[in-house]
Amino acid sequence: MKTSTAFVTIPSTISDVERDTGLAKETLRVWERRYDFPRPERDTFGERVYPSEQVIKLRLIKRLIDLGHRPGKVIGYSADELQALAQKSSTSLRDEAALPHPELQAYLELCKAHQMEAFRRKLTQAMLVMGLKNFVINLVAPLTTLVGEAWACGQFAVFEEHLFAESVQIVLRSAVFSVPQVNHSSGAPRPRVLLTTLPQERHGLGLLMAEAIFAAEGAHCIPLGVQTPLPDIVEGARAMQADIIALSFFATMNPRHVNDSLRELRARLPEQAEIWAGGSNSALRKRAPSCVTVCELTAISAAVIEWRQRQRQALS
Repeated sequence: MKTSTAFVTIPSTISDVERDTGLAKETLRVWERRYDFPRPERDTFGERVYPSEQVIKLRLIKRLIDLGHRPGKVIGYSADELQALAQKSSTSLRDEAALPHPELQAYLELCKAHQMEAFRRKLTQAMLVMGLKNFVINLVAPLTTLVGEAWACGQFAVFEEHLFAESVQIVLRSAVFSVPQVNHSSGAPRPRVLLTTLPQERHGLGLLMAEAIFAAEGAHCIPLGVQTPLPDIVEGARAMQADIIALSFFATMNPRHVNDSLRELRARLPEQAEIWAGGSNSALRKRAPSCVTVCELTAISAAVIEWRQRQRQALS
């Protein structure tokens, strides 16, 4: 006699959805209020749980956002419509994009083959040859962009993107730890840089790339990791006497929330502490508060030089 086993799909918690899709919890709640999607159910404790079909749709929406679509324009589509649009957008992206440099392509192939030890070894060798700053700007940054595009086009699975990010972070952390401590007693001020992200921002690779460049420029880096509440950022900045608070913002974070948080942070920080922000969020490109220095990876070195010049002038 044959027996059949019924497989029951367990709904996902909001934390599960955040990890699975890359969409912050706050973003999910805002969409729920603004667009009436997602539509979570409630468990016996009254907590949000999301059926698998909604998680699949959210994953497709996230992919389209990474391809440049606005959430409000696509969130009302069905899963089939989202899939068709993602395939169309991915095809256009592949047609328009130039083939990656052969060296970058070699890194991508190692990731796709899941040869992560060889991938990390190749990264480390490149870093030793290029130097830390050039390694970050000319290899890690464009490679990260390529991996993001590959994920958006459906060529990289979520777990493969995670493998890539973890491997890069291992190499970068080791490199930052190995940077020799420069003695600036000769007169060049050494900025104390506190690095973190806000609670809704869980992406930390861009922050680590910035830390590597700051370290290469002789800054004293104070990493807090990701998702630090504003009061704790302020407390940490005061306790550590930070000269610069460096923040990273990913594209999916609500631009209005980014600006509001930056203004609130500015109001609560000591006057002499500067806020530097970078990342792909549209708030930084269009309407960043005047109290914030928008500073991408390639501009960090020059910005540190300018900071030192201002400090010398203030002391003279």
